[in-house]
Amino acid sequence: MEFINYINAVILGIIEGITEWLPISSTGHLILAEEFFGLKDISPEFTEMFNVVVQLGAILAVIVIFWKKLWPFAIGEGKKVVAKKQTFSLWLKVIIAVLPAAIIGLPLDDWMDEHLHNPTVVAATLIIYGVAFIVVENLFKNKTPKIETENDLTYKTAFLIGCFQVLSLIPGTSRSGSTILGGILLGASRTAAAEFSFFLAIPVMLGASLLKVLKYVMFLMESGLGFSAERFLVLAIGMVVAFVVSVLAIKFLLAYIKKKDFKAFGWYRIVLGLLVLAYFYIVK
Repeated sequence: MEFINYINAVILGIIEGITEWLPISSTGHLILAEEFFGLKDISPEFTEMFNVVVQLGAILAVIVIFWKKLWPFAIGEGKKVVAKKQTFSLWLKVIIAVLPAAIIGLPLDDWMDEHLHNPTVVAATLIIYGVAFIVVENLFKNKTPKIETENDLTYKTAFLIGCFQVLSLIPGTSRSGSTILGGILLGASRTAAAEFSFFLAIPVMLGASLLKVLKYVMFLMESGLGFSAERFLVLAIGMVVAFVVSVLAIKFLLAYIKKKDFKAFGWYRIVLGLLVLAYFYIVK
């Protein structure tokens, strides 16, 4: 295995750590990054698995940052362990919100990989949702949010945000982008929409990673190949880098949206979408 793969794993981990949480589409960035920093002399099956499982590092960042909100138990009087009702309610909302994407996405996973994972689809969704962010921010510019924190979300609203998450099954949409847009449209503040989007990522990405790992294990069994130490190290490097960068990206986004809106991300998406089209249909 080439040493350059370790360097590229670092680069891809950085890209994943930044783009997974900002509403700018990790897929849109990875599809370009793979052209220049793709893993060398490694099977397409491993690369596909790497691009999904590296997200586990990003997920760990959410768990670490929001541990107090996510852990459903606390130490009460007399050092007794007590259940936190708000946290159990939050997790129930997350589970409800995850259902639409799970029900629709699992049966269509292979079909979407085959038919939708291409530069045209990615560029189109980057541009469409970039425009959507600008339009939504202009529409809601002077409106006071009805939902200030994720605890104010009703179960119905959580489910509807989950329906918006279904849109992210199309590559280039951005999981965080679709759920944040959905949250704002349903009356949530930018902070509430962003934080709930982070929490939704935990079961979604864990499930997606498990699915890709199982598919890769089946591939190894069918082909008679083994999972080498070098490949494990490449995957571990990507996950560790994604974790560190994710911590910084999440803190940046939460600080940013307290003072500014998402329109800058909308313009960024439009420019990136045009770059994807230019590269694959003009330059390449």
